[in-house]
Amino acid sequence: MNPMEDSMATDTMMKAGKTEGRKTKSVARHIPTAARALMGLIFFASGIFGLLTALGIVPPPSAPMPAEAAAFAGALAKTGYMMPLTSGIDLVVGALLLSNRFVPLALALIAPVIVNIVAFHAFLAPSGIGIAVVVAALEIYLAWAYRKAYRPMLAPRAATDAA
Repeated sequence: MNPMEDSMATDTMMKAGKTEGRKTKSVARHIPTAARALMGLIFFASGIFGLLTALGIVPPPSAPMPAEAAAFAGALAKTGYMMPLTSGIDLVVGALLLSNRFVPLALALIAPVIVNIVAFHAFLAPSGIGIAVVVAALEIYLAWAYRKAYRPMLAPRAATDAA
């Protein structure tokens, strides 16, 4: 290969490397959006189903649950407000995540619900632990992706505007 061809080959390889780098960078920047959309869909659908079930429009799932899980779910349902409340939170959080509005607030609102989902499946109904782990992983990833929004909330001492 003559020096001119060698130079052209090196130049082509460098351009190819830059293009590959851009593609990788381009895909990586879409991961938070994909995670947010997936989590939004999960909670939006769950919220709609839960509210329709609480209103008696849709029958509750007929799949058998372990006795302890059924007792826990039954106790929540007997309160009269807990299932509609959690379903409403699911629906609102799902809508916020899908619309890309107030995402850090939505993640903070849904965090205790996710802790309960993971605990419920870890201790009472292990058959559903897979989706619980996926939702928890999405929550942790998105909380990390939006970590700058939480910085003021996690300050050891917060000043008021009145000072």
